[in-house]
Amino acid sequence: MAQIPVTLMDPPIEELLDHVDSKFTLVALASRRARQVNSYYNSLGEGLGVVVPPQVASASGKPLSIAFEEVAAGKATFVRPDPAELLAEAEAAAGLLAEDDVEGMIILTEDADAEPIA
Repeated sequence: MAQIPVTLMDPPIEELLDHVDSKFTLVALASRRARQVNSYYNSLGEGLGVVVPPQVASASGKPLSIAFEEVAAGKATFVRPDPAELLAEAEAAAGLLAEDDVEGMIILTEDADAEPIA
């Protein structure tokens, strides 16, 4: 039987990588969630309630450890946007911007008595 080596990292990185598609995604997800947890703890006295509280019971009070435990428990997840959808949204936004520019633009004609074209 193979024994799992004892490390300081709990949950193990291998277990965390099973929940994401790359190390970069793990870092981005955990850091964003750790910032949210930190914001939650900092705003407790203010009563704002805007940030979601920690979703797991953790022995550690550190935001990054809590974020890693949430990833391991499947409570913190990510959604990779579809490149085709992003392109369609960008084209739609560019189209709206171009229409707004045309509507607000006044074009002068050669005839001084003619109405400006909008």
